[in-house]
Amino acid sequence: MARDPVCNMDVDETGAAATSEYEGKTYYFCAVGCKETFEKNPGAYLGKYEEKEDVSDKPSEKETNRIDISINGMSCAGCASKVEKKLGAVEGVIEAGVNFATKKATVLYNTDKAKPFDFIDKISGMGYEVPREKATFSIQGMSCASCVNKIQKALNNLDGVIEASINFATEKASIDYIPTLIDISNIKKIVSSLGVYTVFDDEEGKTVLDKEKGERDAEVAVLKRKLIFGLVISAIIMLGSFKGLFPFLPEGLLNLISHPLSMLILATPVQFWVGYQFYKGAWAGIKHFSADMNTLIAVGTSAAFFYSLAAIFFPTFFAGGGLKPELYFDTAVLIIVLILLGRFLEARAKGRTSEAIKKLMGLQAKTARIVRDGEEIDIPIEEVVKGDLVIVRPGEKIPVDGVIKEGGSAVDESMLTGESIPVEKKAGDEVIGATINKTGTFKFEALKIGKDTVLSQIIQMVEEAQGNKPPIQRLADTVAGYFVPSVILIALVTFFVWFFFGPEPAFNFALLNFVAVLIIACPCALGLATPTSIMVGTGKGAENGILIRGGEALETAHKLNAIVLDKTGTLTKGEPSVTDMITVHGFSEDELLRRAASAEKGSEHPLGEAIVNRAKEKKIALDDPQEFNAIAGYGIEATISEDHLLMGNLRLMKERSIDLLDLEEKAESLSKDGKTPMFIAINHKAAGIIAVADTLKENSKEAIDSLKDIGLKVFMITGDNKRTAEAIATQLNIDSVLAEVLPEDKAEEVSKLQSEGNVVAMVGDGINDAPALAQADVGIAIGTGTDVAMEASDITLISGDLRGVVTSIRLSKATMRNIKQNLFWAFFYNTSLIPLAAGVLYPFFGILLSPIFAAAAMGLSSVTVVSNALRLKGFKPAL
Repeated sequence: MARDPVCNMDVDETGAAATSEYEGKTYYFCAVGCKETFEKNPGAYLGKYEEKEDVSDKPSEKETNRIDISINGMSCAGCASKVEKKLGAVEGVIEAGVNFATKKATVLYNTDKAKPFDFIDKISGMGYEVPREKATFSIQGMSCASCVNKIQKALNNLDGVIEASINFATEKASIDYIPTLIDISNIKKIVSSLGVYTVFDDEEGKTVLDKEKGERDAEVAVLKRKLIFGLVISAIIMLGSFKGLFPFLPEGLLNLISHPLSMLILATPVQFWVGYQFYKGAWAGIKHFSADMNTLIAVGTSAAFFYSLAAIFFPTFFAGGGLKPELYFDTAVLIIVLILLGRFLEARAKGRTSEAIKKLMGLQAKTARIVRDGEEIDIPIEEVVKGDLVIVRPGEKIPVDGVIKEGGSAVDESMLTGESIPVEKKAGDEVIGATINKTGTFKFEALKIGKDTVLSQIIQMVEEAQGNKPPIQRLADTVAGYFVPSVILIALVTFFVWFFFGPEPAFNFALLNFVAVLIIACPCALGLATPTSIMVGTGKGAENGILIRGGEALETAHKLNAIVLDKTGTLTKGEPSVTDMITVHGFSEDELLRRAASAEKGSEHPLGEAIVNRAKEKKIALDDPQEFNAIAGYGIEATISEDHLLMGNLRLMKERSIDLLDLEEKAESLSKDGKTPMFIAINHKAAGIIAVADTLKENSKEAIDSLKDIGLKVFMITGDNKRTAEAIATQLNIDSVLAEVLPEDKAEEVSKLQSEGNVVAMVGDGINDAPALAQADVGIAIGTGTDVAMEASDITLISGDLRGVVTSIRLSKATMRNIKQNLFWAFFYNTSLIPLAAGVLYPFFGILLSPIFAAAAMGLSSVTVVSNALRLKGFKPAL
């Protein structure tokens, strides 16, 4: 057997359609078209041919794989728990986790024993939906049916492709695929890599992230429409139910609204359209022999609705025993609308993680200037290959990771490290993609491209940390799993006891008591217990400058026992400022500052800006430098008012043979305190030192002390050197310091603390903090930092005041206490009155709990729960 070098198909040498001699070798082709294509440009195809041959000979070492699958239709953490359990039971699955907040399942599995579609089938079988997309694009370069078969076979074997169909006549590919398993751009790259094929006519438009955002927005929009409709209808129904409270309205209008058929017409769309999702969720649970909040809502509202329906059309049926039938349409409608309100507010807060990833992707450079065949050309970043010589000019983003070969510069790596001071780079130093070149021009060799770059790895870590975060089981959902079947069982027992042993009309008594039990157990208060407290708690947080992403963060924050704080921009201001000035040889501080600031006038370097800013604060008039020269890695030299000025590090002073007197010892002392000393010499004579440092925020010390007071173990983490980190930690009275931590290792440090049994919060402000923020049990972002950090976090402090961390934890504890109180009252009303509804007092006192009183009791429990939640409005920050 041989291989066609054009389309890479296996070809039987004896039956090849054509052959061609090139450089002493015979090449076999599956079709004449492939031979003609080859002979036009054999060099191009032999490269592909040899590359494919090498790759195909390598055995696959991949035994395990990890995938993320989006899931639509989960309505509560109980749903997520069910899906997780089912996925974990699939043969070949090593570990499965479902994150209700991001609506994604993360599965680690053995590729020999399981395939992605096993999981998709399992999810679909449970009544949930895995989003799928269809795309069409053109393929140029197919020369025969064998090309079609090869491409089609390769695509259909990809994880995530449901079906791929290639039309040779139209040169069109139609792909049905799962967007969270494979991206359409990757599908196109695979097609291109199979041979000399060109994929064009990019029709997919939006990225997967755009589509996910669109789906979320569409979900919120549907909930909003239903909510508005439900609120309007419920308001009208309440007018009819309590018309005596509205004597100022026309009596004819009130009578029309209160007519039973009017109430039925108004309530029906709310029950079955607005409340459809509850029925859908309940049915999915029933099919798998489980119950959740959807079951409670569906059973309770259906009991109220259908009892009322029967009371309208068969009123005499309920007339026996002196019991008058009542209508409970208002009860059913209000339950649905109030629960939907909670769902709507929750939906708005969830699913924002992909925004963080989208912003990270946006940091990447779009093009790169490279040297090929002696010419400088601009190409898309996707076309950069390892070994390319890349040119970067001042102000440009560095496109990929590599090592400088020629030139030098100062590179702003704050997006990566969080450190505000640019790093001097020279030949032999590494540069990182997406960082910004500040001053000089340099050439570097591309070493890491695509998914191997540091930024891509950070993106991957954010995705993994978010996917691995376990869903928080809501107390109400857990109890509901036992509560609902128990209530239904009690209701059935009640019915049969009254039917067989009750007085006449036995069926009427049995049915009314059956309905009373279901209505008294209806989850209005139970459904409101958690969302109302969370609504008030998050609102109270916003009043105090704390944005809380959703209930999950509030539910977790009260359990925290360890907190990790990033140094730069979190504990410190994140920008350098002048801290010390030391003068010698008779120079005054103002004179020293004037000369240095004049030299740095117009500088974009943060150290220079700090000196200029201090001069402006002191209103010192500056001169324009006659000459200026930046000495890469050392400092600057300039001519100010005909005086020669030299400013920089110790190496520069020694190289220029400047006598520093005792300044070197003082500089060492400043360095130990975490400050950056800059020596200044005027006319080749030492003039003094200006020290610059990133200073502490005003309230950092107070916040640290408060965190310790509430029992948290406090850690400081930074990419800075150990000496600087310890100097800052000493000032703040922090005992545990994690210094010189690389960006990709921050999430790992958080994970280590979690593995030791800690519930960990991470506080940060930089892009480099995003993976750690996502990994932590609670991620807290400083609002004055980057958007990416805020999007990856659970809580954002708008003002950047660290005391907000303490407030958010205390607010979490208060909210959780409130939720537990609410749940107690909700269950107290329901469970204590269930025996009453079942008629246990009737044999002794002749007392029955009419469904209308059951509904009133249920309404009272709701009022109690809401009123208790509103008490959180009185929460006040302790600081």
